Amino acid sequence: MSKPLIQAADELRKQLHGLKFPDPVACTYNPLDYAWDRHCDYLTRFGKGKKKVLFLGMNPGPYGMAQTGVPFGEIPHVRDWMGISGPINKPEPEHKKRPVTGFDCERSEVSGRRLWGLFAELFDSADHFFEHHFVTNFCPLVWMKDTGANITPDKLPRDCMEPVEKACLAHLARVIEVLQPAKLIGVGAFAEKQLAAVKNDSQELGKILHPSPASPAANRDFAGTATRQLGELGVI
Repeated sequence: MSKPLIQAADELRKQLHGLKFPDPVACTYNPLDYAWDRHCDYLTRFGKGKKKVLFLGMNPGPYGMAQTGVPFGEIPHVRDWMGISGPINKPEPEHKKRPVTGFDCERSEVSGRRLWGLFAELFDSADHFFEHHFVTNFCPLVWMKDTGANITPDKLPRDCMEPVEKACLAHLARVIEVLQPAKLIGVGAFAEKQLAAVKNDSQELGKILHPSPASPAANRDFAGTATRQLGELGVI
């Protein structure tokens, strides 16, 4: 059942509600609030049963999960490959330079397009992929500067991140407890570090290249590099 994952996500969003962050953070979004229904669609459809592999990302991208409520949620892959769509509410407050238009957003989330595009090439359907695999993010929050520029969690002061990290680690541990994956794979080094903090001795830990356009290696050949890494990890 996906109910334990929904309960865990609900507890996480409650724990993160109302947290304040210092400059340069001008605005914070939590898609688990305004995109909750679509996030639940994702958990309900694909979070059932035990999984062999859990992939972990860092936090939502501005044109991915921030718009759809789905990790790495680039719109065409969420809508057309996963079959998830529907209304998305507005964050409160909404940054004027980072509007949330949900599935009407015309921008593409490069990281999501690359990651889900790779999985779509390797597996003949979303159902086939999610039968033994699942993707989640360590943190659901999106931080942005006054200019609208994105701020990743590793760039925020340690003291203000302590309650966030505590809640997110507890949530991650619960997800692992529910899904019981044999392999834990960080999408990038940050995610691998979080998995290392909660894994048990029986679980294999690894990582693949992060698909971010800020990564020169990902821009050269994300699909080829990640496919090789997945082979080395025994995922494919």
